[in-house]
Amino acid sequence: MKILHTSDWHLGKTLEGNSRLAEQERFLEELVTIVNEKEIDLILVAGDIYDTSNPPAQAERLFYDSVKKLSANGQRPIIIVAGNHDNPDRLVAASPLAYEHGVVLLGKPKSIVEIGKYGTFEIVDSGEGFLEIDLKGERVVILTLPYPSEQRLNELLSEELAEDARRKSYSARIGEIFSNLSEKHREDTINLAISHLFVMGGEEVGSERPIQLGGSLTVDANHLPQRAHYVALGHLHKPQKVVGSGKIKAYYSGSPIEYSKKEVHYSKSVYVVEVNLGLDTKVEEVYLKNYKPIEVWKCKGIKEALIRCEEDGERDIWVYLEIQTDRVMTQSEIKEMKKLRPHIVEIKPVFQEMDREEEELEDMTTMRIEDLFKDYYIYKNGVHPTEELMDLFSEIAQGEGDEDET
Repeated sequence: MKILHTSDWHLGKTLEGNSRLAEQERFLEELVTIVNEKEIDLILVAGDIYDTSNPPAQAERLFYDSVKKLSANGQRPIIIVAGNHDNPDRLVAASPLAYEHGVVLLGKPKSIVEIGKYGTFEIVDSGEGFLEIDLKGERVVILTLPYPSEQRLNELLSEELAEDARRKSYSARIGEIFSNLSEKHREDTINLAISHLFVMGGEEVGSERPIQLGGSLTVDANHLPQRAHYVALGHLHKPQKVVGSGKIKAYYSGSPIEYSKKEVHYSKSVYVVEVNLGLDTKVEEVYLKNYKPIEVWKCKGIKEALIRCEEDGERDIWVYLEIQTDRVMTQSEIKEMKKLRPHIVEIKPVFQEMDREEEELEDMTTMRIEDLFKDYYIYKNGVHPTEELMDLFSEIAQGEGDEDET
C-alpha cells in the first residue's frame, strides 16, 4: 500500500501582508499530480491546514476543492487531523459533505469517526483515537491524535485515569495514550499513526508557532506508538526523520512552501510511504517545486540596491532587501526600488557604525517630543516619517497633553 504524508499547509497565510494563496493553489495542483503519478492509495494530512482559526473564505474554498480532487471523488481516503493553528470545530464542520468524498476530518483527541461507507472504501471499526479501514482488500489501522493541547489531553484522560496519572508529564501521558491505542495494531494490518505535536530533538526553523512553554509540551520519541509501520507528524516546517525514533519510521513532512526567510535553506517535500506486510517500510522523499522563492538581498549602499532591483526585476520572487548605508533613505528612493522590483516585502537599512566619541549627543530631556519620535522612527525604519504621520503624532501628543492638564 502506498501512502502520502503531508502537513502544515497553512492556507490563508500571508508574508508581511502579501497573500500566498496563488502559491498554495499551485502546490495543491502539484500534489494532485503527485498522488496520481505515484498511484497513492491513502493520504495523511498531519495538521495546520489553515494558518488561523478564522481562515479567509478563499482559503476554505481552496481546501474543499483540492481535497475533492485529491480523493478522486471518494476513491482515495484522506485522513486529516487538526493542528495548533486550526479551529477544530470549524475544521470538521464540513464532515457530512467531506465523507461523501472519502475525506475524514478529526478535530480533537476524543473524536470518533462513524463506522460505515465513505466514498468507495469502508470504515469497519473506530473509537476514540483510532479507525480501521477496509481498503482494496487490506485492513489499515490508523491511530489518530489531533493536536493534544494540555486542556484537551486532560479531557481525554479524565474519564480513564486517576488523578496521579494525570499529574504525569505531558510526554508520559501521550505515551500512555499511544500505548493503549497500539493494542489496535495487529500483525495482519497495516499500522499507521498521525498526530500534530513536537517531538524532542526535532529541528525548528523559527517560523512555527510555539505549542510549548519551556519544553513542557515536548514528547519523547520513545512515547510514539511502537508497533506502527509509519508515524506521520505535523508542526515542524523542515522535513525530517524524528531523532531517536529507532526502528519506528516517524517523520515530519514539513510545510510545502517557504513561509518565512528562515525557511530558504532547504527544499520542501512530501513523503511517499510504501508498506507491505512482512517487509521493511520504504520512505521516499518527493521534492516540491519552489513556486515563488524568498530571497534576501544584501547590498552595499543605496545605489547598488537600485541597480540590483533594476537588473533583477523580472523574476517572480519575494525579496527582503538589506542595505548598508550611512544615511537615511528617502521616500522617493524606496518608491523607486519597489517600482523596479515588485514584491519587495521589506527594506531594512543597516547603518554603519558611527564614532560615538566624536558625535555630539543632545540631552534627550531638552528635545521636543516630536523630534524624539522622528529620531526613533528613523532609527527603526531607516526613513523619515511622512508629513501626514508627523501631523497625526503631534495631534495625538497634544491630546495627551491636554488630558494631563485636566
